[in-house]
Amino acid sequence: QLQLVESGGGLVQPGGSLRLSCAASGFTLDGYAIGWFRQAPGKEREGVSCTSASGGWSNYPESVKGRFSLSRDNAKNTVYLQMNSLKPEDTAIYYCAARDNLCSTRDTRYDYWGQGTQVTVSS
Repeated sequence: QLQLVESGGGLVQPGGSLRLSCAASGFTLDGYAIGWFRQAPGKEREGVSCTSASGGWSNYPESVKGRFSLSRDNAKNTVYLQMNSLKPEDTAIYYCAARDNLCSTRDTRYDYWGQGTQVTVSS
């Protein structure tokens, strides 16, 4: 069974850091693009960052550029989202998703999804 599992969320103070993990089971991440999305209460889901199968990565909203970064460890079949200098507006449920090869900002183009992990930034 193909599955993605996110972990690493939690409560953090503004300015703090978290590292989210997206672990795959039932398939290997090699050959897949892994996107991170988030959804805050009352808002639409938005793309945050993505790493393509070739290993390149990019952040989408200007609000996270310079603060979020991606890395992937194919040996561990895991992708990490490092989030620094967190702000209250980063509070959301964070999801990872997989699709073949190339990144997309459109969530409908992803085939596999994790269950999400809650990130709360608050003092």
